[in-house]
Amino acid sequence: MRSVERRERAGRRWWAFAGLSVISFLGCIDLTIVNTAAPAIQGDMGATVTELQLIVNMFIVALSMFMVTMGRLADSHGRRRVLYSGTAVFGLASLAAGCAGDVRMLIVCRFVQGAACAVLYTSTGALVSDTFPPEQRGRAIGALYGVNGLGLAIGPMLGGFIVGQLSWRWVFWMNVPLTAVGLAVCFFSVRVSGKRVAGTGKLDWPGLALISLALPAVVLGLTLGDAWGWTSVRILGLLAVGIVGVLAFCGVERKVAAPLIDFQLFGNRTFLGALTADFSLAFFYCLAFFLMPLYLVSVRHDGGTASGLMLLPCTAVMAVLSPVVGRLVDRFPPRLLLCGGFVAFALSAALQAQFSTESGVVLVMAAFALMGIGWALVLGPATVAALSAVPERLAGTAVGSSWTFHNLGGAIGLAVGMAVYRRSARDALDGALAARRLPGGEWVSRAVADPGVGNGLLRAHTGLDGRGAEALSRELFLRGNQAAMWLLCGVAVVAFLVIWVGMRGRRGTSGGAEEAGMKGELKEVGDRGAR
Repeated sequence: MRSVERRERAGRRWWAFAGLSVISFLGCIDLTIVNTAAPAIQGDMGATVTELQLIVNMFIVALSMFMVTMGRLADSHGRRRVLYSGTAVFGLASLAAGCAGDVRMLIVCRFVQGAACAVLYTSTGALVSDTFPPEQRGRAIGALYGVNGLGLAIGPMLGGFIVGQLSWRWVFWMNVPLTAVGLAVCFFSVRVSGKRVAGTGKLDWPGLALISLALPAVVLGLTLGDAWGWTSVRILGLLAVGIVGVLAFCGVERKVAAPLIDFQLFGNRTFLGALTADFSLAFFYCLAFFLMPLYLVSVRHDGGTASGLMLLPCTAVMAVLSPVVGRLVDRFPPRLLLCGGFVAFALSAALQAQFSTESGVVLVMAAFALMGIGWALVLGPATVAALSAVPERLAGTAVGSSWTFHNLGGAIGLAVGMAVYRRSARDALDGALAARRLPGGEWVSRAVADPGVGNGLLRAHTGLDGRGAEALSRELFLRGNQAAMWLLCGVAVVAFLVIWVGMRGRRGTSGGAEEAGMKGELKEVGDRGAR
């Protein structure tokens, strides 16, 4: 009789895992699938590159704003209840995004998706930890991370297939039935947990209000600088609000009892190196993943399905290597793996800076595969380094800080990188006009910011025929892409140097011994499903 009950409980646990995995999978796939659909959205809605940035960036901004908050709410008000509410909102926002009639509505829906996705990220791992006994938690949490990696890996390929066969709107609509399936499975299999995490009842509302104001202001200011003018009152006002908000946030966090980000941890060199790795990782892949599909479609003229397949080497390599890297972390210091990852990132960016209209498939896929190698070598070891640098009681704060800096890096990376892209493309167009002794004007900025109408504007204002205008348009994109990739190469080199020097143990100390001393606590953190 007891054996039957044990089998029933085991079966219920893995049904719960299946439902939670579907929900977690949705949160991860949405990070990469929309980038592949960006060219189709641009063609259908006439969106500018700046508007495409906002479609991607608002999702990341919302994640940054609500990641820690949603984790605290789940701990204090019930993880299952918060997860179900967040998942339902995510499904409704996905439905609305697919039905959006204009770009502004789509941007709003993406923000709501990101806010709800913060719940998907934080609650699924904790519920998996609650569902399984201690001797099975490591296996279950590892499997959940494998599902998450699969979501990141197949996002570009699936997005390309959906756009090629159906419509970009199905990139969002497909979330609706999957949301329903995940919720249905969880309803009967995920049990209510009686656990309540001590100290989570008091939420840092002043800090939350300040970061919720400052972060969007900074990102919007950097994103819209070229469109509105860097010296315009609106841009200077946004940047001023953002900077003042960040400074005020830092002051508040040093005084509250339960800060969203504990800045005292920054005195630990290993923890600071882990945050550097997380920030730089997201800075790199958010910008690169935004430009890579545009290159494939705008310069190589690949279709949706073909561009998805071309991106597969990056995400597939990352998914395949992640479990291997997970085992290597137990044998080698995270510092070595992190540095190896940023070497791969630098090589990938350097190769992508060489892309042209004549670049062969081997060069393109090699550059993308190197990015996947770097991603795998940084993602897991950065989390391990952050956790191993702090006492067990601060594990939640460490993970929350790590995720906040990760998402912040992605938002800032895309904003700054595209500003560099537009500036370089604008300089190239100004040079081409000067060589032809042609006047510029307001249309120049629009031609750079919106490749979809760039050909028509070039024909109208330069006298070029269709082929000549298309060739110049491709050249403008390549110049901007080259500048952005050299920026990423520089970021990777700086991250390498900071980690290599900063995480090196002081004379007379052993970083490896310090990490070994934390293994017991780190195992307990993993058993709790800290993410």
